[in-house]
Amino acid sequence: MEKRIVIVGAGYSGILTAKKLAKKFKKLKKNNEVNITIIDKNPFHTMLTELHEVAASRVDEDSIKISLKKVFAGRKVDVKLDTVTGIDFKSKKVMGANASYEYDILALGAGSKPTFYGVPGAEEYSFKLWSYEDAVILKDHIHNIFRKAACEPNTEERRKLLTFYVVGAGFTGVEMIGELAEYVPILCEKYDINKNDVSLYDVDGLSRPIPNLPEKLSGKVAKRLDKMGVRLIMNATVCSVGRDYIELKKDDKILHNTAGTVIWAAGIQSCDITQEAGKTLELTRGGRIQIDSYLRSGKDESVYIIGDNMFYIPEGEECPVPQMVENCEQCADTAAHNIVCAVTGQGAMEVYKPSFHGVMVSIGGRYGVAHVGFPNHMFSLPSFLAMFSKHFINIIYFIQVLGWNKIFSYMKHEFFTVRNCRSFVGGHFSNRTPSFLLVPLRLWLGAVWIYEGAMKIVEGWFKSAKLTDFFGGANDWYNSILNIATSTPGGDTPSVSTAANAAGAVTSAAADAVTSASTAAGAAADAVGKVLIHFDFLRIFKIIFVCGTDLASSTISDFAFKLDIPAMNWFINTFILPHAAVQTAMQIFIVVSEILVGLALLGGLFTAPAAAFSLVLNFMFVTTTGLYLNTFWMIFAGLAVLIGSGRTFGLDYYVMPGLKKLWKRIPFVRKLYIYND
Repeated sequence: MEKRIVIVGAGYSGILTAKKLAKKFKKLKKNNEVNITIIDKNPFHTMLTELHEVAASRVDEDSIKISLKKVFAGRKVDVKLDTVTGIDFKSKKVMGANASYEYDILALGAGSKPTFYGVPGAEEYSFKLWSYEDAVILKDHIHNIFRKAACEPNTEERRKLLTFYVVGAGFTGVEMIGELAEYVPILCEKYDINKNDVSLYDVDGLSRPIPNLPEKLSGKVAKRLDKMGVRLIMNATVCSVGRDYIELKKDDKILHNTAGTVIWAAGIQSCDITQEAGKTLELTRGGRIQIDSYLRSGKDESVYIIGDNMFYIPEGEECPVPQMVENCEQCADTAAHNIVCAVTGQGAMEVYKPSFHGVMVSIGGRYGVAHVGFPNHMFSLPSFLAMFSKHFINIIYFIQVLGWNKIFSYMKHEFFTVRNCRSFVGGHFSNRTPSFLLVPLRLWLGAVWIYEGAMKIVEGWFKSAKLTDFFGGANDWYNSILNIATSTPGGDTPSVSTAANAAGAVTSAAADAVTSASTAAGAAADAVGKVLIHFDFLRIFKIIFVCGTDLASSTISDFAFKLDIPAMNWFINTFILPHAAVQTAMQIFIVVSEILVGLALLGGLFTAPAAAFSLVLNFMFVTTTGLYLNTFWMIFAGLAVLIGSGRTFGLDYYVMPGLKKLWKRIPFVRKLYIYND
């Protein structure tokens, strides 16, 4: 009989639990015996930790959404778009607005919502930041406020419009006010507004921001916010919020302050469906449900509580697990394991033993603080490493959810298309150069590759083996400068002039990326030569950089570089050079590759793989014959045209969109996440 597993909520814990269950049952070859259903009101998973970036327009709003269809493509998980209205635990049925769903095992991970602590007007007149919709609404509001203020002639009214209060100095509040503070100067310049007309406040009843951090790091947060123009109002509680004001109680005094925008980030509680379920199960503070060490409800062992909805104090701890992403990730693994044990009746259930690795907060896109490590050994990170760790942690999560495809998308919007240089790496990686300027470079690189291939055909590369003299001449030239004696096939040690003659046997144009090093011999063999770098790294590879003549009279075409790899030399000497037929086949491969790469670059068709193969060819040449410095431009050109250059005045503009659509329809492509957003 088929077992039915229903997961309510596609948040951090829900989405990972569903994926892990599908993977585990597939390994057990019980796919046809289990039905996994995940229910969410949205067709996408939201990166809640990145909402502030969208609200302050640092990244595009679509960057924080992950399509559930893409996540579960090729996996035996049934995605249902529905709003859960109730759960009947006696009949084991989840009721939704569109349908009802029977279950044998239920995993409840419906997430959280803001809590307003009964403050009058807070819910009606403040902006929230706990969903994708909240972030988009707030982003539009901020822009509209600045547009309106720019046209407001009355100074006092303009300053009131541009007064922002964030309630809450925890992670969400600090990240939101920090992001806004970083964005304000950009908006002021855009709308021609005096920055002094903008006021930013962060209010909290606690004594310091981010109390989860050590006091020293909280001090750094406060100092950074002050530097960005944010006024922290600590030890103050919100009494009420109105359409254009906020009332605070501080030092037993009620302060009535005008406010154009109030953003509520003061706390969370479990969502309505969880609190309703808790009436039957066991509800605790914050609307969370009490569970046992196996993540099951103490009132119903067929119900597992995951993520923010769980109230659990691990053995040896005093506080319940925090409502944070790392807890969602770790509990998903334990929940999936225990559910499999419950369904199959095999294996031992695992006690949930979370091990948290610290916290990190970003204050805008350029600055962050982090207190990370292991439970018994935590340490602080400097700002750059703190921001790096944030992005690294996000990437680890994306690997679990949507693989390398999402990582590419994330890196694109966080590093390579950064708006207004708002990244901890600055704007140095942002793509601000128009792509059409790369077209001449792409065409020239393609033309050179075609020329090189054509010249080799003329020299007879299709007819007879030439690689022995080709490689040998280049090696002898380097060795003559390095003063290393090498043996000829007959056992004699060649002189410098002998090496030159060997190299001269395969001369071609100086621009030939393949023969550049060997070509130098005929012209430079009688010169003194100079070794600039000869570095041997543990006999794994050698870096050789030489000049073929005396430095005083040298030009860039006299300098040659080679990466000598013994493993590569052994392969060539063992499998290629002893066999004339293999040499000829290798030569044909090189010539055909050069011509095909050249044609692809000229036409702008499959530009990325063509540029990548261009780099591969250059690497082959660097490790066999070496390259003159005056041909190194081909390596840099290959890097420059590697991504997207074929979409401008190239066939990729027409071909790639159609191929992309076909590619995304292939089942294994979707399953392995090797399509591109």
